[in-house]
Amino acid sequence: MLDNLEKFAHIKRDIARINIDPLQRGGLLTPEAKEALIEWGDGYSVCDFCAGSMDHIKNPPIEDFIHGALPEFLGADEARVTHGARESKFAAMHALCQKGDWVVMDGNAHYTTVLAAERAGLSIEYVKSTGAPDYHIPAEGYADAIMNVYERKGTVGMAVLTYPDGNYGNLADARAVADICHDENVPFLLNGAYAVGRMPVNARDIGADIIVGSGHKSMASCGPVGVIGATEDLARSIFKISSSKKNKEVELLGCTVRGAPLLTMMASFPTVVERVKHWEEEVLKARRFAEGMESLGIELQGDKPHNHDLMFYTAEILYEISQKAKKGRFFLYRDLKEKGICGIKAGLTKHFKLSTFGLSQDELDYVLKAFEEIIASHPRA
Repeated sequence: MLDNLEKFAHIKRDIARINIDPLQRGGLLTPEAKEALIEWGDGYSVCDFCAGSMDHIKNPPIEDFIHGALPEFLGADEARVTHGARESKFAAMHALCQKGDWVVMDGNAHYTTVLAAERAGLSIEYVKSTGAPDYHIPAEGYADAIMNVYERKGTVGMAVLTYPDGNYGNLADARAVADICHDENVPFLLNGAYAVGRMPVNARDIGADIIVGSGHKSMASCGPVGVIGATEDLARSIFKISSSKKNKEVELLGCTVRGAPLLTMMASFPTVVERVKHWEEEVLKARRFAEGMESLGIELQGDKPHNHDLMFYTAEILYEISQKAKKGRFFLYRDLKEKGICGIKAGLTKHFKLSTFGLSQDELDYVLKAFEEIIASHPRA
């Protein structure tokens, strides 16, 4: 392998004109972040400025961001930057729960929430969704799930709600879930990986004790990078200082993101703060797009009317085409690519998800027209 290294030196992306991948729509870098990426891309590029606590670096203004602007934005008393939402969830679970405790989570939870609980030595009780086609998570299901654990003489160490969930883009009643958790004295973690940075979400207003976000999914940052915010009393445990290593927080292993991901998040932050003020416009665009897709026979799953840019579709008409298309189940990916559109995974036709976040109405009209032309150009089974 070492005699053929040139292939690593010139790695390029085949970038389409319009990207509808939910993982990437909210993470597209601002011009300011692209400048920061070049400026701060070298290794541990902020460590020259560190006196022992990365989050207290004054130049660049990391301290002002982590201990000022970020917690205010999250509606938290304390906040930190992490390597991603999954690391944030694990840090909270590991700090606040005991091995053998139970964590209650929604049935639409991201797989990383499950892995974080497993890694922390926790058992899981799910709040089941209502199933197809809406996949709704009822808030009262949390009361039932907590009671189920107690009846088995277990301890509920934490409850987690995915807001919105990463499959269907559903927004459950987070305030109602918070009230239930507080009544049962259970810490409540809101997983806002697709919310923080896209839409207004405030942990204090909702009643969440802990809030988690993803920079590379929703805060216009290069990744991996995440955020976590917590109430003052829980922050003392989550951000506990080592007994032997001065100024180093145990759950974060001392320091987390030490370069470009953090600086791109900071550089994009003014834009992110501004764009969440226009969330209603994003929701209206998503709803108009969903109406257009359904007029083509491509059915939206999840909340109706929809309240988020992330959408999951069932497309029997595209699946039928795939049975005869020359390119088989890859026809949709390739046909969209020819029209300058990417973001739906190769091989998917019957079920897929996409995002409309940040796209103009003209761009969304172009995507709808592309689907219409693709359907019209193929014979059906």
